[in-house]
Amino acid sequence: MHKYSAKLCIIGAGASGIVAAISAKRRGTDVVLVDRMAGIGRKILACGAGRCNLFNERLDDSFYNEAARPLVRQVLARFGLGAIRDFFHDIGLAMHTEAGRVFPATDQSSSVLQVLSLQLKLLGIKVLTGFPVARVEGQIGGFTVRADNGGCVECEKVIIAAGGRSYPKLGSDGSGLRLAQSLGHSIIEPVPAAVPLITKDTLCQVLQGQRITAAVQAVIDGRAAGRCEGDLLFTRYGVSGTAVLDVSRQVSVALHRRSGSKAVLVADLVPFMSPAELKAEITRRRKLGFPSEALLAGILPEKFGRPYGQLAAGGTPDALVSGLKEKPFQISGTRGWDEAEFTSGGVSTGEIDPRTLESTIRPGVYFCGEVIDVDGVRGGYNLAWAWSSGAVAGLTQ
Repeated sequence: MHKYSAKLCIIGAGASGIVAAISAKRRGTDVVLVDRMAGIGRKILACGAGRCNLFNERLDDSFYNEAARPLVRQVLARFGLGAIRDFFHDIGLAMHTEAGRVFPATDQSSSVLQVLSLQLKLLGIKVLTGFPVARVEGQIGGFTVRADNGGCVECEKVIIAAGGRSYPKLGSDGSGLRLAQSLGHSIIEPVPAAVPLITKDTLCQVLQGQRITAAVQAVIDGRAAGRCEGDLLFTRYGVSGTAVLDVSRQVSVALHRRSGSKAVLVADLVPFMSPAELKAEITRRRKLGFPSEALLAGILPEKFGRPYGQLAAGGTPDALVSGLKEKPFQISGTRGWDEAEFTSGGVSTGEIDPRTLESTIRPGVYFCGEVIDVDGVRGGYNLAWAWSSGAVAGLTQ
């Protein structure tokens, strides 16, 4: 059995865990960083479709789930936008900005992992991969972190940075949540966020693979719950695209946490025209003798001709406008953890000291990153939370 000892053991070598290790080591703390995967930072490589949206130039607690905002506010006060930017500049990462979103200058997430890995090496931080933590045992003066394969780390303090449940193949299998629960913490039920949605609407089958710009409104149990404009992608199972991902959190929470909830996605497929403008144009085209299947030519892609041509042939202009401006999709579920970008849920923020991210239940245990019930909107906010919370958790002495 391999046995190690350090003042601090960090469980999870993802974005938050790596920064926590760097933050702690810079303050002179002896650190061991462990991860169940064969390599570190696997999810970093997948972020932003391989580009890694590091953070956003507009960064404050308003971009996170409401329950987490008091915690996020205090963490960002200690390590906010300027500190994140300085951190990456100092470790040698060149960056550029697109509409407020900050990316590595190379537009490659591998560059981010490269500079982080180099820092771990330069600081002499011990990294143990292939170390699947099974449990954290309290002992006099600290803890023993035990792995399934027999390895163990004896330490004074522990940071749990093992992530949520999104992209389990990349390392986030929920093990960090189970560790937290075993230590007495409450877990807000984790659900997939920023995730494609499932609907059996026949329009999706007809338009499979088609992408358009649309405005979508989530309606949950009859109440509007979120609206966004962006890409709408029709798939064999339902709908995806940036607009759908941005409203999916509310839908996912309702369907997974509230039994019997009903969710509908109402899509405006022609957001660049008002209902009156669209009706006038359809009426004009009919008078000019446009065939039904070509009434939308130049307004929507050709694939829309057949399904909406049938509606136009058998209905009024008002019915066609309604079908385009208020197209409802009955949502039956989400595509789950393998396709979710983030986790909504995790360790209750009410059981974590917002100044230090130390457990208020088990002194000496700290949390950072996605394992906490903190999730932000798309656009660099979730990685910003990983960097910021990791840095603050690593300030422990």
